[in-house]
Amino acid sequence: MKCQKCDKLATFHITELTGGPGGALVELHLCEDHARQYLTQADDSPDEKQSMAGALAQQLQVGQTAEELSRLDRQACPVCGITFYEFRSKGRLGCPHDYTCFEKELMPLIANIHGETEHIGKTPKRAPQQTENRTKLIRLRREMKEAVAAEEYERATELRDQIKRIEQGLESAAEEK
Repeated sequence: MKCQKCDKLATFHITELTGGPGGALVELHLCEDHARQYLTQADDSPDEKQSMAGALAQQLQVGQTAEELSRLDRQACPVCGITFYEFRSKGRLGCPHDYTCFEKELMPLIANIHGETEHIGKTPKRAPQQTENRTKLIRLRREMKEAVAAEEYERATELRDQIKRIEQGLESAAEEK
């Protein structure tokens, strides 16, 4: 599909709701240059945070070019094989490991949608006890491996000590049952 303002290939497809509730849908198909121009105009609008154009403008401001987006779209989860492009198309992830695989890209999206990146609130009563600690252990072990790989041994030692404290807490909780 061609850009609506020139003959280049349209790489950005923007759909906006105009005129408040019940307003008309406006679809734009733009090349990267015209999308950047359109989105910088959207920066001046007061409701930039609510608009999709505002979110795309933020991504463009951090320097995300079409090549980077193309590279990212080819990135795939090693467990289920879903690509980031498939996630963007369908809006669903393939497995729990996708949150780790696409963490860098998902965190701003999750923060934008939910306002937080960590669960705050109730958990199901039937949920296994100490789930939060087990999740924390997984994260700490991953961070410790990264610290060792980066030769940050002091940090790795701190993480190891945290892991031991949590594991001791899990063992004592299991003994109480």
